[in-house]
Amino acid sequence: MDRIAEFLFESMLLKRVHRTGYQFLGTGKESVAEHTFGVMCIAWTLARLTPEADEGRLLAMCLIHDLPEARMGDLNRVQKQYVTADEKMAVAHLTRGLSFGPDIQALLDEFNSSETIEAQLARDADQLAFLLDLKSLADMGYTAPGKWAGHISTRLRTAAGIKLSESIAKTEWDSWWLKIFIDSPSEEK
Repeated sequence: MDRIAEFLFESMLLKRVHRTGYQFLGTGKESVAEHTFGVMCIAWTLARLTPEADEGRLLAMCLIHDLPEARMGDLNRVQKQYVTADEKMAVAHLTRGLSFGPDIQALLDEFNSSETIEAQLARDADQLAFLLDLKSLADMGYTAPGKWAGHISTRLRTAAGIKLSESIAKTEWDSWWLKIFIDSPSEEK
């Protein structure tokens, strides 16, 4: 049980590991744990739009897709030009002594190979989480995110992911809560 407790402490470290790509946008910030939560919400939604997908496997894959970053940190595309992380070693060390370690390894292998519908949906959820952030920042008046959104959209692989990205592009980030105040009649109390 001690090894499981250590694993849980390590996974919680992702709350303090910050995603590094935001430095190129000039604004915004996010921990890996915050990113994972967003990816999970998107994946759950994509599972509803793709009934043939195994929802449990998809969600498990999204939950652990960035787990190695607890040991490696978050390397953005610029950093990866100069630094090579050994994800296989990080995963081997991270899962050592865990009865469910092989499950984590199998899910990460599936995610990285991107061959199954679940892996493709998980990768789309990962990209859509960033796209939502970019759209929110652009809607708030920041110009740099607009340069990136088109590149993110080209990485999408599933019909549900592509369709959702199109909806994100035309939906204002604050439309959901503006409807509460503008579109709904106010109730007197």
